[in-house]
Amino acid sequence: MNTFGSYFRTTTWGESHGSAIGTVIDGCPPGIDIKREDIQDELSRRRPGQTVFTSQRNEEDRVDILSGVFNGKTTGTPISLIIYNKDIRSSDYEKLKNIPRPGQADFTYLKKYGIRDYRGSGRASGRETASRVAAGAIAKKILFKEGIVTVGFSAKIGEVGIRNGSLITDYNISREEALKLRELIYKSPVRCPEIETSHKMEKTIQNISKEEDSLGGIIEILSYGVPPGLGSPVFDKLDALIAHAVMSVGAVKGVEIGEGFEIASKKGSTANDVFEFKNGIVKPKTNRAGGILGGISTGMPIVVKAAVKPTPSIQKTQQTVDFNGKPVSLSVEGRHDPCIVVRMVPVLENMLNLVLVDMLLLQKALKGGEKNE
Repeated sequence: MNTFGSYFRTTTWGESHGSAIGTVIDGCPPGIDIKREDIQDELSRRRPGQTVFTSQRNEEDRVDILSGVFNGKTTGTPISLIIYNKDIRSSDYEKLKNIPRPGQADFTYLKKYGIRDYRGSGRASGRETASRVAAGAIAKKILFKEGIVTVGFSAKIGEVGIRNGSLITDYNISREEALKLRELIYKSPVRCPEIETSHKMEKTIQNISKEEDSLGGIIEILSYGVPPGLGSPVFDKLDALIAHAVMSVGAVKGVEIGEGFEIASKKGSTANDVFEFKNGIVKPKTNRAGGILGGISTGMPIVVKAAVKPTPSIQKTQQTVDFNGKPVSLSVEGRHDPCIVVRMVPVLENMLNLVLVDMLLLQKALKGGEKNE
């Protein structure tokens, strides 16, 4: 399937080395203020070629709005967005058309469809995620009106991680403070909020690039200001939908909500989030559950971690075979990220935004448009 969401539906299309990529969004409410610059800002955070730590493919990722927006406001009709591919070097992939690259989807796509676009991995390329970010930028505008801000960052690259394993120090952060935090993170070339750790991460990526190899890492995403009550119990639990969204991004191999796997070794007495009465409301005192209980948001920040594998396309020689079974010494040429974690931060932020806006619209329909208390 190429469509994500039930109420705010996003369909992405296009291939890495095709003429263009894009997305069609159906279900966006009318009257939302949207300028091209709003979408462009998010795309620029994901764009390749920004630093030595990303792919040097030089794409502007300029987005054009084809429909669904009039005089700077959404009309309620389908929104169509297009991003033209400009810096294509398909010749880099000619010698790979008969070789399934280790760690890539070449083998599985051929087995499923009997044909594959070998130019830059076609539809399996990370380039597809630009369409998701464009859609997420519109979701972000809707969420912002409700006081919701999503922030992502590199928590670990290779063996180098932030000091406390998580960024959370204050659950009562305001929308404005969350925005400032996000801007601080994006000032780091590796999207890490700790200056000293950021420098260590940069050095680690530089070293692995010299070895013609790559690294993975962990991305943490937090959504502040999420009201209690979002999520559909049983099969469409909020955490289930988040896991679906995050795992749908290529290179993600694991997802944790809240304390995740760490909580499995705790006792119930230390794993539970007890409740308190504060500022006139009942709320969890801690947030080990990551803002979700029974598949429904608690009103605490949503906390998600994603494990990202190393970029599989590397220049370091690997011994493999071609589709005929002939042994091959493979060194992948072309322009690839030495650590895809860096550019995946805005992608995962916006995938979480897509889930939250979907559940927000569901809740508004369920409650007749009234705001959650």
